[in-house]
Amino acid sequence: MSEKTQGEELREKLFYQPKNLSETMTPEDKAAAEAFAVPYKAFLDRAKTEREAVTIIVEMLEKAGYVPFVPGKQYPAGAKVYLNNRGKALIASTIGTLDIGEGVRIEAAHIDNPRLDLKPNPLVEEQELCFLKTHYYGGIKKYQWTAIPLSLHGVVVKKDGSSVTVTIGEDPDDPVFCVTDLLPHLGADQMKKPMTQGITGEQLNVLIGCEMYPDEKVSEKVKLNILSLLNGKYGITERDFQSAELCAVPAFKARDLGLDRGMVGAYGHDDRVCAFAQLMAEIEAKSPAHTTVTVFADKEEVGSDGVTGLNSHFLVDFIADLAQAGGKELRHVLRASACLSADVSAAFDPAWPEVAEKHNCAYLGYGPVLTKYTGARGKSSTNDAPAEYVAFVEGILEDAGVTWQTGELGKVDQGGGGTVAMYVSQYNVNTVDMGVAVLSMHAPFEVISKADLYMTYKAMAAFYR
Repeated sequence: MSEKTQGEELREKLFYQPKNLSETMTPEDKAAAEAFAVPYKAFLDRAKTEREAVTIIVEMLEKAGYVPFVPGKQYPAGAKVYLNNRGKALIASTIGTLDIGEGVRIEAAHIDNPRLDLKPNPLVEEQELCFLKTHYYGGIKKYQWTAIPLSLHGVVVKKDGSSVTVTIGEDPDDPVFCVTDLLPHLGADQMKKPMTQGITGEQLNVLIGCEMYPDEKVSEKVKLNILSLLNGKYGITERDFQSAELCAVPAFKARDLGLDRGMVGAYGHDDRVCAFAQLMAEIEAKSPAHTTVTVFADKEEVGSDGVTGLNSHFLVDFIADLAQAGGKELRHVLRASACLSADVSAAFDPAWPEVAEKHNCAYLGYGPVLTKYTGARGKSSTNDAPAEYVAFVEGILEDAGVTWQTGELGKVDQGGGGTVAMYVSQYNVNTVDMGVAVLSMHAPFEVISKADLYMTYKAMAAFYR
């Protein structure tokens, strides 16, 4: 082999050259990535709403020895606790060996996803077909939600205060539902419309039944039959929909994607891929120096508002309780803390190269994406992390042998997006975004790389160490 020229050596020293994990990962790491994806797929199949995600995470935490957090109680180093916020958001924590005044290490992901929420009065009958009217949740392309199998998930709180959990469409023997679309033979006018208008929000009605109740003296026989079935199984009436949280989500399972099985296709990668990676890092933290604070937040897809979103005080209140128990001021603890806003980024798609700037975008299979800023166009509504903190996180990743990349969310004038980062940094906490690159983000079927998932887990574990 010929020796490198001076120019080749200088290029290798000076150029930034990210590498594809399929070329750089050891056989042991590739096997570990494959194994790590197995429980992740099972997690996705069970956790299709934020409530279901919290239920499953609590199961996993309690199995690992976590106990409910008690404000004011003194916990020794290594103690593992969790705080359940209304069954829709969660904080898990391992008490560190350092004094709480040295700050905490925060990893914050969200566990809500785009979906079709039911309206307060959803059940209607039209021409002897019964539908559930919906109000879509989060940023979706509405046409993607037609003509695919949907399942119904959620909780109904009845007048007496009791609640019932609804899951229909996930078991192989369950029926599924769908939003109908217009056949191409009659779709000439529809297909002339812009894609944003081809399917409207009011057309996202979920087909739920066609059989009539056997009584000639009643009207709306199909609607009555559906209500009779729901009442028989769940004991609910039409009034109970008004105090329910029910939604339609894709009914299909997470699957290996590609002949090489290097990817996972599923509903809900954004952002449960980061939630699962940080959950595993949290559970495996044994004696961290800094106390870990692992957040699973709700409402990110609609602005992080509400009592279970990170624009509320539930995270800061938890840290305040830790600070008080340690005899420290909250503001001093927050100032000394550090956070990874664990959210996904858009992967470069060769089918749509015109929306990306190829020198500053993320690629599938190149590791977690460290994103200094998000926002839209002129960095509107962004957390722009300080250079010193970005370098600090980069040092942690490189010391741990984590392969990572950086990137923006598309071209400057194309659009953009946000994360929970600004809702943490507003409390004077150094925060930067890091997460997995995703293809077809916000679609009913998103795609990630197994190698990226595993490397993101390694990055989050290193941040806690």
